[in-house]
Amino acid sequence: MPKDPDTMAEGTSSPSLGRTGPRHIAIIMDGNGRWAQARGRPRLFGHHAGAKRVREVVEACPSLGVEYLTIFAFSTENWKRTQVEVAGLMSLFRRYISKEMKALATRNVRVRFIGDRLRLDAKLVKLMDQLELETSANVGTHLTIALNYGGRDEVARATKRLARDVAEGTLNPEDIDEETLPRYLDTHVLPDPDLVIRTSGEARISNFLLWQSAYAEYEFIDTLWPDFTATELARLCDRYGRRERRFGAVNT
Repeated sequence: MPKDPDTMAEGTSSPSLGRTGPRHIAIIMDGNGRWAQARGRPRLFGHHAGAKRVREVVEACPSLGVEYLTIFAFSTENWKRTQVEVAGLMSLFRRYISKEMKALATRNVRVRFIGDRLRLDAKLVKLMDQLELETSANVGTHLTIALNYGGRDEVARATKRLARDVAEGTLNPEDIDEETLPRYLDTHVLPDPDLVIRTSGEARISNFLLWQSAYAEYEFIDTLWPDFTATELARLCDRYGRRERRFGAVNT
């Protein structure tokens, strides 16, 4: 199981209580391809536009009280896309990390990656490792990038690690409860998301943070990701703050 001793105490499966706005926002950044096609451009043009949008959203988080931002960059299902698009995305990820590394470190952003790295090329993984190391001491916004990530795949990998500990005798099967599995998930050092946003008008979660989002609020908006702005993020945070969150209880 991955260890992160510097931040292990931050991780919790409990919802954020006593707050007006969301502490942790997760975003399914959808609509890049349609945005490009509407302009008569190839889909990769939209992905490049979407990557630029990430910076604005990350920069907006501190003023909105958002401590954790998780973005869905590439899913385990996205390998089904054309070879040209997949290769273009992998190149974009490498360029994005190389270009943004210094800026993220300077802005006190802590970056982590979640997902299965085994299928990613060695150059990309090396850059991911470097970015995590370069920002490991930062205590500002915690940016988590889901790359080759799928919720079911994550749970399967976590279950394998849990089963291995049971087999080795370091975990008693009788002690396993709903608080046990989260300690084996990729997100074990992160609080669960309070708000999940999906852009582009689609109303599905697409295998994203399945376990972690059990009590998250959802916003499905029509805006395509390259058109998403910090102003719209602020509006969604404000709307979240006006929701009544009971977590199964009844207010009297």
